[in-house]
Amino acid sequence: MYDSLKKFNDHVYSGMRIGGSHKWNYNNGKWFETKLTPEVWEFAFQSVKTRFHNAPINTGAKLKTKYHWYIIADQIATKLDSNSYITDMKGFKYKIGHKRPNWRDFSYNYPEQESYKERIIKILENTLDKLRNERTGLERYLV
Repeated sequence: MYDSLKKFNDHVYSGMRIGGSHKWNYNNGKWFETKLTPEVWEFAFQSVKTRFHNAPINTGAKLKTKYHWYIIADQIATKLDSNSYITDMKGFKYKIGHKRPNWRDFSYNYPEQESYKERIIKILENTLDKLRNERTGLERYLV
């Protein structure tokens, strides 16, 4: 049962069992998630995105160009009925690299380029610094 108490590594929780999964349909998108721990889910999302306004003629990247982004986001999902949630998500996306159609690999795999892991580590460290500074800034008002 969903609300029955369960145990994971000496942690008591309720809700979906570890290893359970969902598939969600978004308008023009698919979300697949699997529960790894009581608080952690792994997810994948695939969608076709289209511009709100058409791109100016003869602008933009060539067809088949790929971009590698790293996303840090907050998601609030509010249950609407037994089969539906509304998802509000906001955050930041960081360009990790790109791959032009005639290249064999992404930009970060060429000599003298920062690796994608080094780039992500810098992004996460910078994000942690910002969060710590925000927390520190707020603490003086919480006395």
